[in-house]
Amino acid sequence: MSTKVAEGKCKTVLKPDYKNWMPKGMIFSFLGATVVALVLCLVFAFMGLLASGALKIVLTIVFAILAVIFCALTLWSILMYRAFSYDGKRRMSAQIIEGTAARVKLPAGGKCLDVGCGSGALAIAVAKRNPKAQITGIDRWGAEYASFSKALCENNAKAEGVGNTTFRQGDATHLDFPDGTFDAVVSNYVYHNIPGERQSYLLETLRTLKKGGTFALHDIFSKSKYGDMQAFVQKLKDMGYRKVELIDTTNGQFMTPFEARWMALSGSALLVGIK
Repeated sequence: MSTKVAEGKCKTVLKPDYKNWMPKGMIFSFLGATVVALVLCLVFAFMGLLASGALKIVLTIVFAILAVIFCALTLWSILMYRAFSYDGKRRMSAQIIEGTAARVKLPAGGKCLDVGCGSGALAIAVAKRNPKAQITGIDRWGAEYASFSKALCENNAKAEGVGNTTFRQGDATHLDFPDGTFDAVVSNYVYHNIPGERQSYLLETLRTLKKGGTFALHDIFSKSKYGDMQAFVQKLKDMGYRKVELIDTTNGQFMTPFEARWMALSGSALLVGIK
C-alpha cells in the first residue's frame, strides 16, 4: 500500500502483492545452512576441539563441500527470486501469467476456474481480460507457501480494481464442483507439486469443464513427473476433446531454453484445447 499527496489531500493507493514463487524462507534456509557448514568446517580445520587425525580431515572436507553446495543453492535461489519478481527487470512470473490468461476468452456470464490460485495472479489476469465473466480461484494455501492466502488474493483483486473474482479453499485432486460447471479452466505450475498420478489430476480438473469449454494448463510436463504426455494428448482426443496441444513454453514463449535448464523448469508447457 502506498500514499500519494495531491492538492493537499492524501489518497491511499492499493498496490497488488503477488509475492514471489521463490519463497524468501528458502533463500534464508540455504544461507543459514551455508553459514553453519562453513563454521563447522573452520572449527574442524583450525580448532581441533571436536576431532583429530583422519577424522578431523574427513569432517573438514565434508563440511567444506556442504558449504560450497549450500552457497551455490543460495545463489541459485537469489537468482530465481530476481527472475520471478514482479518488480524486477525479467518479470518471468508476469510473462507466464499474462501468456496463460491470454488463452482464455469467456462469454458474458461465463465461469472460469483457476486451480491452485496462490496469490490470485492468474485468476485476476483472466478476470481483467473477461470483465463480464466470473472467475473462481481455489487453493489449499499450505504451509509450503505460507505467504499465500485467501485474504491476499482478495486484497490483490481489490488493488487491481477487479470485482468478478471469488476465492475459496479447495483441493486440486478432488474438486468440489459438479461436472460441467465452468466454461474454462486454467492453472499454472500446480500439479507437479502434488505427489501421485498427475494425469488423473488433469482429468479431475477437466471434469469440471463444460462441453465446448476451453482449458489452458501450464506446468512442468516432463516425463519424470507426468509420464507420456503425448499419449495423454491422444487420450483426450480419443475422448472427444478438440484442438488439444502441448505447447512448449521454454522455446522463448515464456522463457529461453537456458533459463528453463538453470531454473529447473525444463518440460514447461501449456496443455490447451476444447472439451
